[in-house]
Amino acid sequence: MRPVVNRLPVLCAALGLVLLAGASGAATAADAASAAEPNTQVPAGANWYAPRGMPDRIVASPLQDAASGFAVAWRTDASVQAPMLEVVVAGDSPDMGVPRELQAQTTPLRTENGLAHQHRVEVDGLQADTLYAWRVQGDRTWSAWHHTRTGGTAEQPLTLLYFGDTQNKNLSLGTRVLREGMRHAPDARLALFAGDLVSGGDGEDDNEWGEWFAANGALPTSMLVAPAPGNHEYFEEFEDTPQERRVLGTHWPHVFALPGNGAPGVAGTSYWFDIQDVRVVVLDGTSALDLGTARAQAKWLDEVLAGNPRRWSIALIHQPLFSPRQDRDNVELRRHVLPVLEKRRVDLVLQGHDHVYGRRGGLAPGRATPQYLVSVAGAKQYRLSPQARQDMAPVGEDTQLFQVVRIDGGQLRYESRTATGRLYDAFLLRQGHGGDRQLEEVTEGRIEPRDCARAATLKGRTDRCWE
Repeated sequence: MRPVVNRLPVLCAALGLVLLAGASGAATAADAASAAEPNTQVPAGANWYAPRGMPDRIVASPLQDAASGFAVAWRTDASVQAPMLEVVVAGDSPDMGVPRELQAQTTPLRTENGLAHQHRVEVDGLQADTLYAWRVQGDRTWSAWHHTRTGGTAEQPLTLLYFGDTQNKNLSLGTRVLREGMRHAPDARLALFAGDLVSGGDGEDDNEWGEWFAANGALPTSMLVAPAPGNHEYFEEFEDTPQERRVLGTHWPHVFALPGNGAPGVAGTSYWFDIQDVRVVVLDGTSALDLGTARAQAKWLDEVLAGNPRRWSIALIHQPLFSPRQDRDNVELRRHVLPVLEKRRVDLVLQGHDHVYGRRGGLAPGRATPQYLVSVAGAKQYRLSPQARQDMAPVGEDTQLFQVVRIDGGQLRYESRTATGRLYDAFLLRQGHGGDRQLEEVTEGRIEPRDCARAATLKGRTDRCWE
C-alpha cells in the first residue's frame, strides 16, 4: 500500500500561496504569480532532439597534452557510419588549403529520441598555440567550420571558465550563465564543468542533453571542454531492491571524447591533462562514494600529482570535500582524497553538487592552498548549513554563478560572478619563494553575500530555495 502523501504544499504552490520570508519577501512576490517550470522546454510528445543526418552535439575536449591536439565528439542519425573530420590551420581567406582528414570511430546509442550514432576522433600532432579550423561530416553534408586554439607553452597566460552544476532547466535558465561566462572571458581556452550537467532519470535524458548543448551554443567548439561526472550522470539500477546499484548513464561514455588515462577501474570517468602551466586532474566522486573506488582514485591522484612538472594544479570533482549544504558529509572523500590534495598542495579544488556557493582554505594553518570552491551555475538552489556559514567565506544562496580563472606566470586570479556578471568573490594566489602560495583577497567591486528570501519553493519544498 502506497503511503499517504500530504499534497497541501503542492496545492498551495499551484494556487500561488507561496510563503515569503523576511523583510525581503516583497522582492519574491513574482513567485506567487508563477508556477513551477518544467525541466525542459520540450512539450510532451514532441521530438525536438531526434538525431538527424546533420551533425550536432559537437564538442572538443583536450588530449593529455592540450598543446598537441584535441578530441572531438559529435552525433548524427544511424545513416552515418565512420564519418570524417577535416582540420587545417585557420586562415583569413576562405581558401585555407588542403585539410587533413581523419576517420571517426562510431558507436550506436539508443535513446527516447531514437537511434543515434555517436562519433569521436582524436586530432593529434598539432602545433602548440595555433588556431585550427575543423569540421565534421554527416549524411552527405558537413558542419560549420569551427575554430579551436591548441594549448600554448607554459610561459603563456591561460584563461579558463569553471561552472558548477548546470543540471536543471538548462535551456531556460542555464543559457544566460554560460553565455555571460563567455562574454566575460572571450579569451578562455578551457571550460571545466563540475558534474551534473543534466538531471537525467526522468524519461527526458536525451532531451536534457539536447538542451545542454543548445544552452552552451558555440562554447563546446570554440574552447576545450573538460567535465567531471556527477551523480546525475549515473542512475540507480534495480532501485529499491537488494541488488540496487549505481550504473553510469549511457550518454557519458559517448557524448565526450575524453583522455583514457584515469584511475584503474575508473578510466572512463577520471582523467588528467596538461594545458600550458597547469595540470588538471578530474575525479569521479560518485564512483568513490558509491562504488568503493575512493582509495584507488586517491592513489592514482597522488601519482599524477607527484610527477607534475607544471607550476599550478587544479582538481575537479563533483562532490565537495567540505560540504556547504546541510546533512551532507562525504566522509570517504575526506578519508582518502583529502590527504592527497593537502599533501600535494593542489591550488584549486573545484566542486559542485550542493547548489550553493562556498569557499574555504585547506587544513594546514597559514597555508594558502588548497582553496576549496563549491559553485552552482543552474537553476536548482539549495540552502547553506550553519557549519558552512561558520567555516566558509564568502557563501551564497539563490545565485547562479560562473567563475573565471586567469593564470599568468606566478599569479592566479580567481573571480566568481553572478548570472548578470556582478563580482561575487575574488582572490589572487601568488607564487612565493620555494613555491609557497600567498593569498590576497580582492574585495573591491564585490556585491554583498546573498541569502535565500523564500521560505519554500514553488513546489512547497522548504529544504530548497528554487527548483
